[in-house]
Amino acid sequence: MSGENLDGLCARYGYQIARDVSDAIKKAAENHITKSLGVLQEDGVYAFALYQVSRGKREKEGAEKLKGLAQGLLHEVGVRPFDSNPPPDLLEGVRGNPQKVSSGLGEDLDSLLMAKRLLEQTLIYARYHSKALELG
Repeated sequence: MSGENLDGLCARYGYQIARDVSDAIKKAAENHITKSLGVLQEDGVYAFALYQVSRGKREKEGAEKLKGLAQGLLHEVGVRPFDSNPPPDLLEGVRGNPQKVSSGLGEDLDSLLMAKRLLEQTLIYARYHSKALELG
């Protein structure tokens, strides 16, 4: 990661998530971001990743954008196992891949807690950015 502070990075990714999800699913963007944040806070990083994958046709494109940017954030910060090039898919990185004998994010408590905190802050900023985009 560069010398940028983590809060600034979360703000940058939050803005990008708000823009990309708003472009993809218009008026449902703030709702999707808010629900994603709730799943992350209540059920954890794995449930958050599953939630993005499980979205139906109406939210699919926005969920894919959010998932990709979440993966990009974790890669840029260097959270294991997302520190590899290329980083694993968000769901695979969180749960691990038995076929590749790779461990997931849950194998390292420090990385898991860091990922959760970064994603929470990013989604909080994304929710506010999304609201501002609706009003502006």
